[in-house]
Amino acid sequence: MTADPSGARRAGGRASAHLFLLAGQRPGDSHAEALATAHRYGRAAEATGFAGVWIAEHHFISYGVCPSAITFAAHLLGATRRIEVGTAACILSNRHPVALGEEAALLHELSGGRFRLGVGRGGPWVDLEVFGTGTERFAGGFHDALELLTRWLSGQPTVAGNHRFPFRTVPVVPRPRGRLPVWVAATSTGTVEVAARHGLPLLLGLHADLAEKAELLDRYARTAEAHGKNSAGIEHASAHLAQVAETDAAARLAVTAGLPPLLAGTREYVRLDGAPAGQRDPAGYVEHLIDIHPVGTPDRCRQAVARAAALPGVRHLLFMVEAGGGPEIGLANMRRLATDVLDLAPAGDPQPLTPTSASQAAGSASDGEATRYHAIHGNDFR
Repeated sequence: MTADPSGARRAGGRASAHLFLLAGQRPGDSHAEALATAHRYGRAAEATGFAGVWIAEHHFISYGVCPSAITFAAHLLGATRRIEVGTAACILSNRHPVALGEEAALLHELSGGRFRLGVGRGGPWVDLEVFGTGTERFAGGFHDALELLTRWLSGQPTVAGNHRFPFRTVPVVPRPRGRLPVWVAATSTGTVEVAARHGLPLLLGLHADLAEKAELLDRYARTAEAHGKNSAGIEHASAHLAQVAETDAAARLAVTAGLPPLLAGTREYVRLDGAPAGQRDPAGYVEHLIDIHPVGTPDRCRQAVARAAALPGVRHLLFMVEAGGGPEIGLANMRRLATDVLDLAPAGDPQPLTPTSASQAAGSASDGEATRYHAIHGNDFR
């Protein structure tokens, strides 16, 4: 992890504060408007003082209209100068791990080390059929894909395939200067154990309460120890819904009104096993999220954040601020979360990429022009 130069982007003392972007489509909005809103949140997160922004990835549903978290991350990295930008998470069952590894290494180098890669196993969705990877990749291929991905990002000069992805030894280009961290999105004990065997940090989701997350982290530590891995220095991440208001009732009302239209998109999942998709009790699920996350007055939210930051090994808290409604509501919520709950120090507006600089980047006729381009983007170009 790169050092936080401000020293002020911490939540609950030990954990850094990040934004989690769903990029969900609300009724009446186009896909383009949903993506533009998510990008606007990302830019505002840097100015507000968050340490990073992580973007979700979904296919063929309105619950999240970003089909490539790594592409969105690349765009946001180019539009910001200081924050980390991560994927929460790239679906590894849908793609070749080397292709993803090449893209991750490329973004890591171009961004001056600001890119963070989170991967997930995904679900038994129609995605597997569309992309041709099949249900077997989902059911049994995650370990092999993760093994190859982590070797590709380890800093080794060459890498060969494994039994599931067989290929001759090839050079790693671009080669990372050191091992790149990879977070594993985990909602099941099986995925937790796979991550622990590889010594990779977890990315824990919104649905689980603190007791469930603590149980998963405990299983992680026990599995890591059993496989000779030291879990003491692992920096896990945990996602949380956040809604701040003058009263608990006002925050609850905002979430109960604003979140169901987003959750309705989960009913659009198409499962290959024929089972029904989406939440069976959306209203009950919304109430569950309100009860377990920082939703309420600043004081109530500060207490909830402190409890979340106390989870063993959790060093990054990812906050979803989109639950209360449209972009203006979300931006106001984000700013209040930053100032009234997290005590973040505003980082100032990032320097924009001017038309002149953009043309220099495209032409790139000299080292001087390249240096100016990377300086504008905060890439520490040499």
